[in-house]
Amino acid sequence: PMYCLPSKKTQKAILYLRKQARQLENELELKLVSFSKLCTGYSSSSSRDQRTRDSRSDSVGSSQDNMLVAMTTELEQLLANLTAVNDKMAEYTNSPGASSRSAALMHTLQRHRDILQDYTLEFHKTKSNFLSLREREDLLGSVHRDIESYKSSAGVNNRRTELILKEHEHLRNSDSLIDNAISIAIATKENVTFQRGMLKSIQTRVTTLANRFPTINSLIQKVNLRKRRDSLILGGVIGVCTILLLLYTFH
Repeated sequence: PMYCLPSKKTQKAILYLRKQARQLENELELKLVSFSKLCTGYSSSSSRDQRTRDSRSDSVGSSQDNMLVAMTTELEQLLANLTAVNDKMAEYTNSPGASSRSAALMHTLQRHRDILQDYTLEFHKTKSNFLSLREREDLLGSVHRDIESYKSSAGVNNRRTELILKEHEHLRNSDSLIDNAISIAIATKENVTFQRGMLKSIQTRVTTLANRFPTINSLIQKVNLRKRRDSLILGGVIGVCTILLLLYTFH
């Protein structure tokens, strides 16, 4: 049987589209490998200790995020371009001029579609894993910041509590000193009161004795008067003798 061969224009278009599809597939494969490595590196860095991640500069983290966003956009554009190429290839494959080789072209088209589907699934899987990882990292970072904030506030509260306890200790020591001073003052007052009572008691006893023995009191007064008289007489005699001695001396 005789088959109608496709036109040269159709053959050239199909060959060009196949070449373009292979270029896009190769570029997609390389980009997907790089994207997967970048996401894996981001995963490794995010699994480190929080203090180690905090010691990195913010510019490095933002640069890595920008690279991931740029690569994601580029991969989405490449997948869209490859989809458009496959659609054009399907149009030429279904054209009347290519019916004689439709089986081979359909097989080629299906292979390109399978490759596109695999790359699309791989891209979405890696992207989904990356987004989940970043959400988990953001959540862990938020929890870590809350913990650090709580520790910081707890440290401030502990410091404040320590100062309050020291002030309370000082007040308690002051109260103890005041209590000791009051105790000493009370003891002194009691001793003075006791001594005053003793002196008053002695005075009362002396007064009682004097009132009880008036004869002794009068006798003591007479003795004192006689001693005073004798002192006056002795003084007068001494004075007269002194005057006489002076008169005798001057004569």
